[in-house]
Amino acid sequence: MIGRYTRPEMGKIWEMENKFAIWKEIEVLACEAQAELGQSGITKEEAQWIRDHADFTVERIDEIEKVTNHDVIAFTTCMAEYIDADIPEGSEPPSRWVHYGMTSSDLGDTALSYQITQACDIIIEDIKQLGETCKRRAFEFKDVLCVGRTHGIHAEPMTFGMKFGSWAWALKRALTRMEEARAVAATGAISGAVGTYSSIDPFVEQYVCEKLGLTPDPLSTQVLARDRHAQVMAALAVTASTLESIAMQVRLLQQSDVIEAEEPFTKGQKGSSAMPHKRNPITAERVCGLARVVKANAQVAFDDVALWYERDISHSGAERVALADSFIALDYMFGKMQWMLDGLQTYPAKMEHNLWRTKGLIFSSKVLLALVDTGISREDAYVIVQRNAMQVWEDIQNAIDGPSYRERLEADPDANLSKEVLDKIFDPWDFLTRKDIVFDRLESLEF
Repeated sequence: MIGRYTRPEMGKIWEMENKFAIWKEIEVLACEAQAELGQSGITKEEAQWIRDHADFTVERIDEIEKVTNHDVIAFTTCMAEYIDADIPEGSEPPSRWVHYGMTSSDLGDTALSYQITQACDIIIEDIKQLGETCKRRAFEFKDVLCVGRTHGIHAEPMTFGMKFGSWAWALKRALTRMEEARAVAATGAISGAVGTYSSIDPFVEQYVCEKLGLTPDPLSTQVLARDRHAQVMAALAVTASTLESIAMQVRLLQQSDVIEAEEPFTKGQKGSSAMPHKRNPITAERVCGLARVVKANAQVAFDDVALWYERDISHSGAERVALADSFIALDYMFGKMQWMLDGLQTYPAKMEHNLWRTKGLIFSSKVLLALVDTGISREDAYVIVQRNAMQVWEDIQNAIDGPSYRERLEADPDANLSKEVLDKIFDPWDFLTRKDIVFDRLESLEF
């Protein structure tokens, strides 16, 4: 991922320096496990020497790889140079025990799992932080009226806090998926060629995984099955879709014809190079755009699941790009969404104004039920309600300042409803007598 969309903490996880540091730790732990096991010939003193002297530089590994065309061999060669640097001439090199009985996948896959857990931990904290923000702001706007929209059309009254509340619950589901994906990914495999432990004792795998906080794969085939990685990428993609959904709604609310809320517009910010009046939802649009990258990358992970027989490396290059980019992009999206929703500028007066823009049409469902209560059929009641509603719609569409929906009903002899009934019908709060149910549920939500 390009630097523009990379936050430092997440970016460092996917840098080569961190990757090789994990590789080094796995190799050292494997040597210590072999010394503990006491079967291969390595002594505890040699294992300690390896721990004390093992090192690498990314530049030197790159230099060696230009010759070997093999990144793991380049790494172990570089590390051996450091381990054996101070060994007297003629002495047996301690580096001979590095990578003993292991395959490249034992090292690379186990390290990748550890990187994924590191990255998942950041995303999990991102989700919790944004979820708490949405919950807090839901109660902040618990009693702020706005119109609900279905198909983009005014439907019935609701409160603006319900929007934040629905986002909070979506993030809670994202948290559950992310924690489950992390658990599936937190798996290591040091099982040798085709996973038979032919040259390495399972104790080494158990020892290394325990130290790294991973679980040994019950049956690896030299590689970890890529359905694990696909589950992680699927969780990232669904989470990105959730952020996209929230950002999309911010964009809709910020439209000039709606303008009930907008992302922060900071001092000195410029909206357009040509039109100085513009306040564009650029951050929300950026989140929506990056969501497309994360969702598309999930397909790469799905394609990586199918490998030839016990292993091939068709997945390798693809996942090196897709995994890192998805984690980095999603983390960046969370940073922007946290900034946006924590500082979301809201306009309750405009919400109230918009509530009445359709001249009372949003109360049609209550009118329908009230007419049914008078004893007429639902079908006849529907005709009365819709007939008057369509007349109001025509006025609105043609910018005619005609009668309101209530006024038309009052003038319609077939709409036999008293003033007291109409007063109750056209009270937006009458729709919300049970709103506390959803907020009581939200109160119990924990991240």
